[in-house]
Amino acid sequence: MKKLAKETAIYGVSSILGKFLNWMLVPLYTYVLESSAEYGIVTNLYAWTALLLVILTYGMETGYFRFANKNKEESGKVYSTTLISVGLTSVIFAIACVIFSQPIGSAMGYTKHPEYISMLGIVVAMDAFGCIPFAYLRYKNRPIKFAGLKLFMIFTNIIFNLFFLLVCPWLAVKAPALVNWFYNPHYGVGYVFVANIMSTALVTLALLPDVFVVKFQFDWELLKKMLLYSLPLLILGVAGIMNQTLDKILFPFLMPGEKGAAELGIYGATSKIAMVMLMFTQAFRYSYEPFIFAQNKDKNSLVAYADAMKFFILFSLLIFLGMVLYMDIFKYIIQHDYWKGLDVVPIVLFSFIFQGVFFNLSLWYKLTDKTMYGAWFSILGTIIIVIMNVILVPMYSYMGCAWAAFVCYFVIMVVSYYFGQKHMPIKYDLKSIGLYTFVTVLLYIISLFIETPYKSVNVALKSVLMISFLVLLVKRDFPLRTIPGLNKFFK
Repeated sequence: MKKLAKETAIYGVSSILGKFLNWMLVPLYTYVLESSAEYGIVTNLYAWTALLLVILTYGMETGYFRFANKNKEESGKVYSTTLISVGLTSVIFAIACVIFSQPIGSAMGYTKHPEYISMLGIVVAMDAFGCIPFAYLRYKNRPIKFAGLKLFMIFTNIIFNLFFLLVCPWLAVKAPALVNWFYNPHYGVGYVFVANIMSTALVTLALLPDVFVVKFQFDWELLKKMLLYSLPLLILGVAGIMNQTLDKILFPFLMPGEKGAAELGIYGATSKIAMVMLMFTQAFRYSYEPFIFAQNKDKNSLVAYADAMKFFILFSLLIFLGMVLYMDIFKYIIQHDYWKGLDVVPIVLFSFIFQGVFFNLSLWYKLTDKTMYGAWFSILGTIIIVIMNVILVPMYSYMGCAWAAFVCYFVIMVVSYYFGQKHMPIKYDLKSIGLYTFVTVLLYIISLFIETPYKSVNVALKSVLMISFLVLLVKRDFPLRTIPGLNKFFK
């Protein structure tokens, strides 16, 4: 547990801090872009890129972990075979996006800017290829280099965004000769994608030493075995990412026009506030996936899996409370025109918790090589997402999206737990999990009635609720004498 917590913390530097820094671009976009409709374009296109990234990696990250751990002597061959396979498909995809950018752009409603498609196609291709060297760093237990490279990409992306969206407009007024040769003040949201392609290209170059770290060899028979294992994970991944992004992809079709784009922009911006939970889940995932395969040979592995689930949920609930109790502070991240969408935040936060639990539960079908179960569960979730969005979005706009995601992840979480207990029974501490969940919901409900004319008083009263949850954590599961740094003061 200490090793898992340590690596989760290190990965979290890149995932949580990095995504937090990217998250801080949201106020930039909401304040600088001309309207919420422009931010709706960002929301829609990045939903597509998230889906395409999963397709282009087609489960080979997990497949690499599985086969590299299965035969450590052949891990170099596994790595090079995976690199060649994913690299080839990524190059083909990038070329296709550049050649067919005009018809694709027209079909998606971006007739005037087909270059958006070309740029994001190249970005997705580089990201997909880069996933394998990043997986190699995780396999080699090198979280510090992993975190450093992830942060490098994020910092460069932020710098380019600030340059194109703040510095260039200022220079265009103060010293136009410096920027007129490349800067178009009317290009607006397009510079978001320009910044992305530049930062992704730099990190791809930085990854090259870890690409050429092994002798290149391609084993077709090995690839076939890996694909047989990984392709069900592709279905799982596609369905899973569709459960996260399909609402943002479908939204322009269910609520077309300028109003739909504006509503999508509001939903995208307010959902970003809840991204803190997804950051934690992602950081946990980076360390948990290698952890479960390594622990599989340990006789106490089932106990370790149960403990990991419990502590994941406890910290997730702590993050939930931290977000909803201090929403009066967090809301200033986005421009006030977007505040009317803040009601979605608690719903989205809980859907992210269910998503994280679902990922935790995925260990049973990954370890027993029954990955098709994961695919079926995610397909079930996709069906729920589609049906509920089609029904609810025309009536309730983005609130329909939020509730669809909530129901989707709750259902597939419960179904995965049910089948997991049949195939690989694990004694999860349901009593503690249930107690903490009940207390969290109760404290949140109480906080809804705290509404005085003074914001400082509201924050103070809600802080009392937060402290009460922390006291419960310390009393039941985190005695102060066990926490490094504090243990010297508490015996």
